Amino acid sequence: MKLHIKNMVCNRCKMVVKAELEKLGFNPISVELGEVCLVDNISVDDKQKIAEKLNHFGFELLEDRKTQIAEQVKTSIINLVHYTKEPLKINLSAYLSEQLKIEYPQLSSVFSEVENQTIEKYFIAQKIEKAKEMLTYDELTLSQIAYQLNYSSVAHLSAQFKKVTGLTPSTYKIEANGKRKTLDEV
Repeated sequence: MKLHIKNMVCNRCKMVVKAELEKLGFNPISVELGEVCLVDNISVDDKQKIAEKLNHFGFELLEDRKTQIAEQVKTSIINLVHYTKEPLKINLSAYLSEQLKIEYPQLSSVFSEVENQTIEKYFIAQKIEKAKEMLTYDELTLSQIAYQLNYSSVAHLSAQFKKVTGLTPSTYKIEANGKRKTLDEV
């Protein structure tokens, strides 16, 4: 049985969910961002116990198919932006369609309906959050960050950064260092 879980955004989230399921007596086959596979189907009561336990940690079981799809889109984007080592030189619509096995127009429509924003805006927000992280670590130049995040130029990154945050990357680095959002807040 598959459970879809909202707000799983990192490896620590996976460890917490796995540990809590094991404490409740369930041994998951796999625990991935946003998704857990259990050996057997579970009762409504067991599902409620799992939901209550996970809610204490800020997670939420997703029952509705549209909400599940929107969460899978978010998880795929988070994986792409935050956990891929290669530069982001991909076609987002093709990537998402391939990952979720759903045509992009349907993904886009469902995501916009559930999240009240476009996939593109969410993708940009995640890229800007990644840029903030890279600026905070101060290991790469702005030019290298622009390349890693697949911006056509430093000017394009700077303009988008300012539009989202209200600050230029340089100003952010000086004034707002450390004022980042958690991935589930983006």
